[in-house]
Amino acid sequence: MFSMEKEPVREFISAEAIGRRIAELGSAITAGHAPAAELVVVCVLKGPFIFAADLVRHIGRPIRIEFLRASSYGSRRTSSGELSLGCGIDFEVAGCHVLVVEDIVDTGLTLSRIVEELRMLAPASLKICALLDKPSARQVAVDIDYTGFTIPPLYVVGYGLDDAEMHRELPFIGIPAR
Repeated sequence: MFSMEKEPVREFISAEAIGRRIAELGSAITAGHAPAAELVVVCVLKGPFIFAADLVRHIGRPIRIEFLRASSYGSRRTSSGELSLGCGIDFEVAGCHVLVVEDIVDTGLTLSRIVEELRMLAPASLKICALLDKPSARQVAVDIDYTGFTIPPLYVVGYGLDDAEMHRELPFIGIPAR
């Protein structure tokens, strides 16, 4: 049990397991793209920033990293169903191979909207990589090409995931006590 001022967090997926799985995902992504093809990695802020940083170090392809700010949670523990896309997509993806990196896919609402927006920009290919998949919460069908872990309907924090901006710094995925 790891304790912080706000509340204790019980480890659910260890830092070691996350590290092993990220290496496997990096190998799969490398194998799934042409050797010389540049890959545009789109990190959907804020949650997957740690995951994306670790993941790109395991991808053996030329990479350009872009960031997109999107939120449907705010300070709640469930999706509001309303997506806020920060400043929009202000980078070039037409004709590029794009990999969207997400921390967790639950309802699918955020990811489906992002995919819809990116597809309108005509990428050569568009794939999704999610650290966590929570299919029991799905409201909209989404195809995830690379999944780290499939989890049950739990509220999780750590390794970039937060609870009202707390616990992102934890090296593991955990379950808050409350």
